[in-house]
Amino acid sequence: MKILHTADWHLGKRLDRFSRLEEQVQVMDEIVQIADDQMVDLIIVAGDLFDNFNPSVEAVELFYKTLKRLSLNGQRPVIAISGNHDSPNLIDAPDPLARECGIILIGYPKARVNPFELENFRISNSLEGLIELQLKGFDFPIRILHTPYANEIRLKEYFGENKEEELNKVLAENWKQLADEFCDHKGVNILSAHLYMNKRGAELLEEPEGEKPIKVGAADLIYSDIIPDQIQYTALGHLHSFQNIGSKEKPVIYSSSPLCYSFSEAGQTKYVNIIEAEPNKEVSYERITLKNGKALIRKTFDSVENTVSWLLENPNTLIELTLESETFLRAEDRKLIYQSHNGIVHLIPKVKNQYLNENQLHDINLNQDIQSLFKDYFKSKNNGQEVNEDLMNLFNEILNA
Repeated sequence: MKILHTADWHLGKRLDRFSRLEEQVQVMDEIVQIADDQMVDLIIVAGDLFDNFNPSVEAVELFYKTLKRLSLNGQRPVIAISGNHDSPNLIDAPDPLARECGIILIGYPKARVNPFELENFRISNSLEGLIELQLKGFDFPIRILHTPYANEIRLKEYFGENKEEELNKVLAENWKQLADEFCDHKGVNILSAHLYMNKRGAELLEEPEGEKPIKVGAADLIYSDIIPDQIQYTALGHLHSFQNIGSKEKPVIYSSSPLCYSFSEAGQTKYVNIIEAEPNKEVSYERITLKNGKALIRKTFDSVENTVSWLLENPNTLIELTLESETFLRAEDRKLIYQSHNGIVHLIPKVKNQYLNENQLHDINLNQDIQSLFKDYFKSKNNGQEVNEDLMNLFNEILNA
């Protein structure tokens, strides 16, 4: 059985003033094409389907159209769980219609999916937190333990008041009970969750810049060693870079987001993961590179000329640009830079000389002429940065007025 694992679509995401919807349309097309080319039997989308609780009409339309295409109009099951950016009610709302298309949407923890049957597959068993599917052409079932993201209120509702101490314990007990009772060696056993998970004792993995954090200190941190032994593969969402925090024998994988969504992800390669699984055997997997989407780049220059030259040579990018200089950036230089490229997200002027002694900055000769006095005052207020010609002209204009 071949399974495609993807996550963290963040449909409707913006990067500052830049919409990413056009790129998302392209990368969704690419994911659908990969699923078809690889002839996968099932798709898992592990949360953060949208970027916010109230996504745009365009983002919702792209979501439903993509799921329908992935499901081959009901021929192939698609399972999508909610993440910390999603509204569980919004995810659950189209469930009756989605089922007709072979799409299983799970918004809340411990949800019970209503059983249904289509031509190519059926839900053969359904409990709180687990579904079992029987696919046409396979003489074994696939069981999926599902744990969508739960905020603090829902954690307390589902897992008790003392969630900081109890979450690992309650999840471990819940997963183990389901696995012991329903996940024998005669089927494929998968866990899908949108959680902050890590190896016990390992260095903490960084959440993406701009991502809504679901970890505060050690609270809400789930350890991978609580995953039941019966689980052959764990499909995670939340962290945006591809990584296996499990083992070769029992992969526990963040599949990555389909696009770079913040400059902390600049230079990352994005993937979907294709898993091959059969009962009572180790799974194998292959990550497939996603090629669509603009590159996010952080660059630093020390001259406007070099900046403009590079910008003209790299048009199809989104850029965080730092320009080092000894004076404030002139208005005409700023205008020239922005005219050279339409993907500048941030332009950060930076003072080259940051090492002036504090006494130097504050020891101003009050007997100087007014222009020199202004220059020293400006430097004292701006970490030693020199005033530029535009500002001096403006200052003189005010003096003359």
